[in-house]
Amino acid sequence: MEINCIITGKVQNVAYRAYAQDSADALGVRGWVRNCGDGTVQVCAQGSPEVLKEYVEYLHEGSLCAEVRSVSVEWRTPQVLLSDFSITH
Repeated sequence: MEINCIITGKVQNVAYRAYAQDSADALGVRGWVRNCGDGTVQVCAQGSPEVLKEYVEYLHEGSLCAEVRSVSVEWRTPQVLLSDFSITH
């Protein structure tokens, strides 16, 4: 499965992308994370539904300095299988 998430709140310049990558690596999730021009962060993640549900809980928590307001999650079938998790720009 794949999820596309948009995270709102104080999530840029607070190590949120590194946190998302570290959490993904710990759970074995593949995908990517990037800052968006509107101040949100976007995450695309692939894995089993159970692991992705756990990953979304991490996204709600956020890094130490982050203040997550909301995490919208769209479930979908992956078009391309990803091999690792990366921070994109």
